[in-house]
Amino acid sequence: MKKLTINEFVDKSNIEIVESLIKLNNGYITSRIITELGIHRMYLNILCKKGAIKKVGNGIYIESSKKLDKYYVYSLELPKIVYSHITGIHLHGFKVKIKDIFDITVPNNYFNYKIKNQNVFYISNKLYKLGVIDIKTNMGNAVKVYDMERCICDVIRSKNRVDSNQLKDIIKEYFNRSDKDINRLLKYADIFKIKKEINKYVEEYYGKNNSE
Repeated sequence: MKKLTINEFVDKSNIEIVESLIKLNNGYITSRIITELGIHRMYLNILCKKGAIKKVGNGIYIESSKKLDKYYVYSLELPKIVYSHITGIHLHGFKVKIKDIFDITVPNNYFNYKIKNQNVFYISNKLYKLGVIDIKTNMGNAVKVYDMERCICDVIRSKNRVDSNQLKDIIKEYFNRSDKDINRLLKYADIFKIKKEINKYVEEYYGKNNSE
């Protein structure tokens, strides 16, 4: 979400500033953003009463006419979460079936009651940051997700939670993508101690293609 200073809104009223911020942020606004600009939160209530925006989370508002982006809202509520595993794969554009709950990864020492209904993976602070990128949802909002290779490694490491046919389809689709990075995949495989398994997939794919 874009953060600006009050100096960028010369000659605008507080309501006009909030409305401008909503447009700049693809129809979203948070109470934190306007508070940081020295604007009282009552202006959000005014816009809610006018029907211009509606509250969709703790301190999070969206234009009333806009369709809700659940990935974005959840990430605004919980900035520490990183979309991972099958949810991460889905956000990278893979053709996978997803459930109503999210796969998310957080640091070992993190807890928030709002994550209890999600599929949560805990990991050390060092590995938590590995491969984190921003990616846009299909509604154009940036969320934190692990890069493709990290997601592939995470799915393989948690394969007991993934249908075997789904895993096979994910691996196949990954190797058929032009934007894959095998060197990065092997680097992560070494870090997560699954190099033998990753090498098997690499050799299987390239061996098959070299024989065709």
